Amino acid sequence: MTAPALPRLYPARLRPRDVLRVGGVGLHTRPVRAFLSALGIAIGIAAMVAVVGISSSSRAELDRTLAALGTNLLTVTPGRTMFGEDAQLPVESVAMIARIAPVEQVSAIGKVDGTKVYRSDRIPVAQTNGLAVYAARLDLMDTVGASLRSGTWLNAATERYPAVVIGADTAARLGIGAVRPDTQIMVGGRRFTVVGMLEPVPLAPELDASVLVGWPAAADRLAFDGHPTTVYTRSVESAVTAVQGVLAATANPRAPNEVDVSRPSDALEAKQAANQAFTGLLLGLGAVALLVGGVGVANTMVISVLERRAEIGLRRSLGATRGQIRLQFLAESLLLSALGGAGGVLLGIAVTSGYSAYQGWPTVVPAWAMLGGLAATLLIGALSGLYPAIRASLLSPTEALATP
Repeated sequence: MTAPALPRLYPARLRPRDVLRVGGVGLHTRPVRAFLSALGIAIGIAAMVAVVGISSSSRAELDRTLAALGTNLLTVTPGRTMFGEDAQLPVESVAMIARIAPVEQVSAIGKVDGTKVYRSDRIPVAQTNGLAVYAARLDLMDTVGASLRSGTWLNAATERYPAVVIGADTAARLGIGAVRPDTQIMVGGRRFTVVGMLEPVPLAPELDASVLVGWPAAADRLAFDGHPTTVYTRSVESAVTAVQGVLAATANPRAPNEVDVSRPSDALEAKQAANQAFTGLLLGLGAVALLVGGVGVANTMVISVLERRAEIGLRRSLGATRGQIRLQFLAESLLLSALGGAGGVLLGIAVTSGYSAYQGWPTVVPAWAMLGGLAATLLIGALSGLYPAIRASLLSPTEALATP
């Protein structure tokens, strides 16, 4: 009589929930080691997310500043002659520029050469603080988007008398905290009353370390020659490029090649571009930290395989396939890296938010930075756990169970 055929046995298949449960066994049994390994990943991801977030927040603040101040401000300055000497803008250049149809506002400053500034007549002659004295037109503050910190701006009366408005850096160097009726400084050997103090001017930083005197007073009391050294113009937004193209020829028709035209916003953009170089360096450091964290995960997984040889042998004896063993340790490595990556993203967002709040910037963390950080951790986890997983799957049940 023929014996009945036995049913063919197939290895059990692991469902996704089972893979997660089995992969988390090593993390539960060795929490301190798992935490330290995940911390290495978290530090690398946090560094990368924070660097990208802070850079993006800085960029958002720059865009907000430009939007508030306007990007239609053009500056005209004298360049160089054919012989390499300093050129001059004609005295009538401001009036000629004002005739350009799309130009809405025009103002100017003129440097008063050889004029020194002191807090009082008791200050040694050598301690000039590097401050510049400019003749200023009444519409300068509105044209450049400046604002007052204290006092008032020059008016039709004070522009003819010894009255000055000082920049933010000038106030700090001279030790003037606020404008009072009796606040005076020495300008070109004469006493001038300080009537106003400016906040920092982002689009005209040359005004920060300056002393601004009314145009008539500079001519009468400081021997100002009347030639502007910087002309500021604001044009219709849609015509900025066209105005920029004709400013040089309009300001100095005889020698347009001796005139420089620029946009202050370009200087801010250049500053932002310089910051991008440091951002790249910091991202490189974050990548190194991430690599070190990946090595830590790989080291943890290799040690885990060595310590759990008996467990591997028992699972193999009970019918676990090599593929299931590989999947178990690979899942454990991925879980470990994912936990570190998630923690790193949260830490990076927290650092970005804290720094942005301290600087008064809007907090911006690009979605691609967060998703990219998580993707990087999964890739690191897969690469770090691949070798230990293969090594664990190659252990035979008898060899693994014989390990003390």
